[in-house]
Amino acid sequence: MTNYKISNKAEKDIRGIYLYGFQRFGEARADAYYKALFERIEQIATHPYRYPKATNIRQGYRKSVIASETIYYRIAGNDTVEIMAVLRRQNIRDNLDGQ
Repeated sequence: MTNYKISNKAEKDIRGIYLYGFQRFGEARADAYYKALFERIEQIATHPYRYPKATNIRQGYRKSVIASETIYYRIAGNDTVEIMAVLRRQNIRDNLDGQ
């Protein structure tokens, strides 16, 4: 697999992570972290079964931890990985409701 789709929720999460990093650490570090997140997303898309299942969160979900964030995703039936959320240390179930 090499295709991925980012949900609206995950897109919002990534924007929030970038803005937090920009405000707290500056543009260069925020840019580097943003790049690292997308490199991990590409790794997930290429090797989606490499990372553990997260069935305790939601059936069919998997997760990949990068630094302080956890990327939650699922493998779609059409050979696409769907990035569902990118969360920091938050209440995961509350942040994934409705997905």
